[in-house]
Amino acid sequence: MTDAGTTDETGVRLELSAWTYRHLDRASKLLGVGLVALGLEMGGDTLTGVALGVVGAALALTTVFVRRQE
Repeated sequence: MTDAGTTDETGVRLELSAWTYRHLDRASKLLGVGLVALGLEMGGDTLTGVALGVVGAALALTTVFVRRQE
């Protein structure tokens, strides 16, 4: 865990305002859940279904790596 104001190993630091973060977080989660549901509808045992599920899960977790400005 790093202190506020420092960068990670790659030197990249992404911070968003609380308002922007909240809306980005909600949008990514909703879109991710939608893709997972679409993947299940296509068939959870097909390549297309699995690919949609993986992309949806990855999209839903993208905001984990973004910091909010405090």
